[in-house]
Amino acid sequence: MRIGELARSTGTKAETIRYYEREGILPAADRTDSNYRDYSDEHLATLTFVRRARDLGFSMAQVRELLALSDHDDKPCQDVDQLVQQQLAEIERKIADLTALRNELGQMLRSCQADKIGECHIIGSLGRHAVA
Repeated sequence: MRIGELARSTGTKAETIRYYEREGILPAADRTDSNYRDYSDEHLATLTFVRRARDLGFSMAQVRELLALSDHDDKPCQDVDQLVQQQLAEIERKIADLTALRNELGQMLRSCQADKIGECHIIGSLGRHAVA
């Protein structure tokens, strides 16, 4: 399949596919007689894997590691489990950070009953100018 079909099949931009190929994340595609890239079902499977891992928040380094691990069907799953546990911990940290931000913004809104910006507790709490 050509790059456009691979891109449509995976929801990946053609330039991203070329980048993955340059970086060695996606194996180089064979070339047709007309010098078009010719991607196989294996490319499709690998790119689908990469996209799903990226959607789950794994870094490119982690994706590379997961790809390398996926080539060893007979090895224990311990290393994969560890990567997923690390990613889960990172997601939970981000959720905690976002929850704290939501609470702080909500508190800011609840504390400001001013009619004028000069009296606004939100602007004051951001440090732009002191509120009397």
